[in-house]
Amino acid sequence: MESRMRNDKSLSRRERQIMDIVYEMKEATAAQIMERLPSPPSYSAVRALIRVLEQKGHLVHRQDGPRYIFVPRLAKDKASRSALAHLKQTFFDGSTTDVVAALLDLSEEDLSEDDYLKLNELIDKARKEGR
Repeated sequence: MESRMRNDKSLSRRERQIMDIVYEMKEATAAQIMERLPSPPSYSAVRALIRVLEQKGHLVHRQDGPRYIFVPRLAKDKASRSALAHLKQTFFDGSTTDVVAALLDLSEEDLSEDDYLKLNELIDKARKEGR
């Protein structure tokens, strides 16, 4: 399924907002998407953005009577892994260490002792599995 996605994986701000809405709702009509968009453009503009997302391979649709129901092509976990890999390569020169360091820097005040323990467990598990 991933191979059907076009190479252009970058999304505009509006496209990202639409994808966030569809992921949150699991499936949505154009009208439902428009209702949830901040400062929404016209209905025809929303439909055009959805069409672009389908062409890029991010959304698919099925027909339910006169309505189209849009669903993500990729499960959220696969999409998030793909986005994170792209982010890692683009902004951190492929360095997992730099990504984790940046996340820890951003989250420093939000992490509890339990969070640190969980992170240590994940690192130990990855080390044992040879990743």
